[in-house]
Amino acid sequence: MNSRLKPGIVRNRTPPKLFRMRAGYLNRKVHYWLSVWLALPMALISVTGLLLQFKKSLPWVQPPEQKRELALPIAEWPVLLAAAQASPQLGVSSWKDVERLELRPSKGLIKLIGKNGQEAQFDAGSGQLLQVELRRSDTIEALHDGSWFGDGIKFGWFATSAFGLLLATLSGIWLFVEPYVMKARRRRRQARESALTLAS
Repeated sequence: MNSRLKPGIVRNRTPPKLFRMRAGYLNRKVHYWLSVWLALPMALISVTGLLLQFKKSLPWVQPPEQKRELALPIAEWPVLLAAAQASPQLGVSSWKDVERLELRPSKGLIKLIGKNGQEAQFDAGSGQLLQVELRRSDTIEALHDGSWFGDGIKFGWFATSAFGLLLATLSGIWLFVEPYVMKARRRRRQARESALTLAS
């Protein structure tokens, strides 16, 4: 018997079923190795994300805000600097040692965050120093987005991990949906075969 194909007929080298099996195997492999790659960053993001969700309720993460009545005039900056310099815990000798200032008019507060991570709260009217506590929320946020490790890790690992998480999510959804899709296709195929059998 001549085994050569007739003109116009193309041999299907990969049967559809075999192709689907290979695609499913590849999808599971990709999902598996992505989960290994994402494990540490995702664990860190999850933990820090939970801490940030409750930072207003956890003094360990972010010191609670002291409530004061706002009385004008707002304390002059030199008064705040002098009060900050008088607190060794802040480690402030000049404005260069200050990361930022935050004004809370509704609470009558001025927050001074030093570059060493300490937070001082001042009465906005008198400039009186109310408390000095370690502010951990900024460090947790830096860990959460990867910036604490530097731009190389932030964009090279955490950013790619975010993209990988998207792929892992999509592949995980497909792994969940695939059996239902296969069953639906099988039912449609069986229905067509039954219809052809009845027609013949």
